[in-house]
Amino acid sequence: MSGPFLNGAGMWAIYRTEMARMRRTIWQSVATPVITTVLYFIVFGGAIGSRIQHVGGVGYGAFIVPGLIMLTLLTQSISNASIGIYFPKFTKTIFEILSAPLSFTEAVFAYVGAAATKSILLALIILATATFFVPVRILHPGWMVAFLLLTAIAFSLFGFIVGIWAENFEQLAIIPALVVTPLTFLGGAFYSIDMLPQPWRTINLLNPVVYLISGFRWSFYGTGDIGVGTSLAFTAVFMVICVALLWWIFRTGYRLKP
Repeated sequence: MSGPFLNGAGMWAIYRTEMARMRRTIWQSVATPVITTVLYFIVFGGAIGSRIQHVGGVGYGAFIVPGLIMLTLLTQSISNASIGIYFPKFTKTIFEILSAPLSFTEAVFAYVGAAATKSILLALIILATATFFVPVRILHPGWMVAFLLLTAIAFSLFGFIVGIWAENFEQLAIIPALVVTPLTFLGGAFYSIDMLPQPWRTINLLNPVVYLISGFRWSFYGTGDIGVGTSLAFTAVFMVICVALLWWIFRTGYRLKP
């Protein structure tokens, strides 16, 4: 434990180390997601956009921008945070962190803060890239920033939990690849769920990513499949659940201590 005040030096050391990993792997961390986004624009914006001109009064190419950003934000937040805590476990240096004069809260703040920072930077790069392809307007920039921050932090917390739970690299990758990405594709990233026939539209409301994408898209164009208040409420509840799980993990030492 670090006493009554935050151990700023310890938190900064972890944060700086995690951010340095992004600089060392710039091609994997930045170039690959940006190239993938460009391919999405070419395939979806070009091929599908030629057949679907507008969705909800918004050009199809511009309509998919919030969905593409959210897809990157979710997957990168989880991946960055899970890798950040998994590697100390894998190299057995986790015990140095656990025995350091650093509280559990401070360690989580540092790792989650770095993961959220990296994913937000990447989301902003993709937003800038999108402007070269389609006209993008942001009607509610304050809400857009709020959704970026809340979503990045919430899913970085979730990624931190995944990193603690994972016992090998296969488990580390299974949640982003087989759970989050399919849910994002099915959650209205490339279409409005209002376009779905019943009962599929109602069934899709069970997909939690629908609420994130809808709220984020509303901040751009003032339109969404779900009310913005409901989207914010879901994000806040998900964050609280993740915080509660992390409290239990550190209290019990689940998969942290032998």
